[in-house]
Amino acid sequence: MTRDRRNWFEGWRLLAVLTLVLTALSIWIAGMRGFEVDGVRMVIRFTARSSLLFFALAFAASALAMLWPTSGTRWLRRNRRYLGLTFAASHAIHAIAIGCFAAMAPVDYAAATTPASYIFGGIGYAFIIAMAATSFDRTAAAVGPRAWRILHTTGIYYLWFQFMVSFGMRIPQMPNYTWFLMPLIVVMALRIAAAVLKRRRSRVALSAN
Repeated sequence: MTRDRRNWFEGWRLLAVLTLVLTALSIWIAGMRGFEVDGVRMVIRFTARSSLLFFALAFAASALAMLWPTSGTRWLRRNRRYLGLTFAASHAIHAIAIGCFAAMAPVDYAAATTPASYIFGGIGYAFIIAMAATSFDRTAAAVGPRAWRILHTTGIYYLWFQFMVSFGMRIPQMPNYTWFLMPLIVVMALRIAAAVLKRRRSRVALSAN
């Protein structure tokens, strides 16, 4: 297999293909219910789960590559930026679906939201927009490495917490939502294990010198 073929499903092409697939699936799901409210609500649920998937992959990519360095985990680490941007694209579709729900069924929408959801959800979307905007070489260089690191570290942990709360608060009514917390717990455990391993290696390197 040539290098070009190995790298075909990476980078911007990966982002474009995944975004097109998510968009097509969202349109298909809404169309199954005639683009009525039920179909829009199905899209909201679908994109919440697809966003969780791509967030978890981006969140765990570096840790997996450090703990289990294989061709697959190295691919994840190389494409962490594009998986993160796919998460942003998924959540953009999620926001569009929420907007459609609000316009089509304002009473149901009001019943499903609270002031807290506007505040914390708004903060989450602000982080997503800022992180996506600074995921390009030119914009990352413009904000500087220190500000970039603070933004992306704070943002990714805030979004992890928001996913935990968003899915966790549904468990009393829908116990199956417990399963959506499992990948979040796993990826956090991976990040902690990778941080411990990195610190241990640093201590070993210092003692060797």
